[in-house]
Amino acid sequence: MTNGYSQSPKLLKGALIRFDAATPIPVPNIIVFQYNPESVTRKLSPWYSKKDTDDPRIKDTLGEAYDPEETLSLKLWLDAADALEEPHTHPVAVLSGIADRIAAIEMLLYPTQSEGPLLKALNSLTGGPKVDVISRTKVPVVLFFWGPGRIVPVRITGFSVDEQAYSPTLYPIHAEATLDLRVLDAAMFDKDDKSAEVKIARACYLYTRGQKQALSAANLVNSFESMGLLPF
Repeated sequence: MTNGYSQSPKLLKGALIRFDAATPIPVPNIIVFQYNPESVTRKLSPWYSKKDTDDPRIKDTLGEAYDPEETLSLKLWLDAADALEEPHTHPVAVLSGIADRIAAIEMLLYPTQSEGPLLKALNSLTGGPKVDVISRTKVPVVLFFWGPGRIVPVRITGFSVDEQAYSPTLYPIHAEATLDLRVLDAAMFDKDDKSAEVKIARACYLYTRGQKQALSAANLVNSFESMGLLPF
């Protein structure tokens, strides 16, 4: 016997999707949100060009050379209680609680070539052949997935964690994390970068932007229905 409404729609989970350039075909590392945040705060800041003058009549008030800068802010809840109830099927949670999930998000802020200094240190200690190490200059490409209507490349600009409970070995088992994201539009990527992960990032941004345009056009239906309510 089933409980509840059997035809309830399946709820999609938000996620952060990481792409690394280590292989010709990028393999996504998907960080699925355990619980969807209750709200996502979005802010759009239009680009504004001011000419070399203080005369407000000459300012290019309608000039817009770039897409508006968009930022997102959301809060995530992480908890190991459900996993710890079935320890035989969740060995990672038994060992480290939710530390693996926190670490997965934290690593999105680190350059991908973090092994460079370690290799240099090993070379100096062993006297072995020198290894050319790529400079640690770039973080991985990250997509913010919020259903089929919003899949955009982002850069994490802020991350804070409030760890609220611990296991006997002091790994966190409950925490609240706050994420601040900046959406990267297609023009922000190097035009000469032909890597697969950058192509995917550009395509996702243009896809989401196209949906906004389509929804804006669909609002014309509401506009025609509302014309009779206007006082002119």
